[in-house]
Amino acid sequence: MGDEQSKLCLNIKDEISSETTFQMGIDNLLLLRRRLFNVLSQFKADLCREDFNAMPYIGVDGFHSKTIAYSIWHIFRIEDIVVHTLINCDEQIFFSDNYQEKIGSPIITTGNELVGQQIADFSLALDLDALYQYASSVKASTDKMLKKLIFDDLKRNITAEDKLRLESLEVVSLSENAQWLINYWCSQDLHGLILMPFSEHWLAHIFACMTIRNKLYSI
Repeated sequence: MGDEQSKLCLNIKDEISSETTFQMGIDNLLLLRRRLFNVLSQFKADLCREDFNAMPYIGVDGFHSKTIAYSIWHIFRIEDIVVHTLINCDEQIFFSDNYQEKIGSPIITTGNELVGQQIADFSLALDLDALYQYASSVKASTDKMLKKLIFDDLKRNITAEDKLRLESLEVVSLSENAQWLINYWCSQDLHGLILMPFSEHWLAHIFACMTIRNKLYSI
């Protein structure tokens, strides 16, 4: 599964970079996202609640040092922020649908600032059903946006006004582990954003979740 999805991700990079294959690239991006979200859905079906808080690789380098619950939060907070605040310039689903209260999260940020036991404690606090509802809503919103894109849209840059709007929401921590995100996102055009938060970022964190799952069940 890993090699197949990684290859699809590489193909998407090439396809969306050319006007003649752009639509094929978007179609394959939607396919990749559907396949990866199915993996997350399967976790909910197969794993117990405690598994989502487990940190079998705590203290090591890599995304697998987190928890599955944290990873789901992190993937979709980033996507919600990027799509709605920086691309659509409208309200994040997290705020419009009151997901902080529904999920029971003590934070509104991406979670980059959390380390070690903080990640485990954060994961324990989350309502898993609401977290999955949030993830599904964000995915659907992003998919809708992707289907409307045309090739020329990819050249659009994130503006200084976009950056100020993002900073005013305080959805990215000012900690050293997180603040770099703002400059990274705001240095990209839409082409660059599609290749990271909406595809490669998913791939990296969901494969890390699979590594955690495999360790827990000795797969």
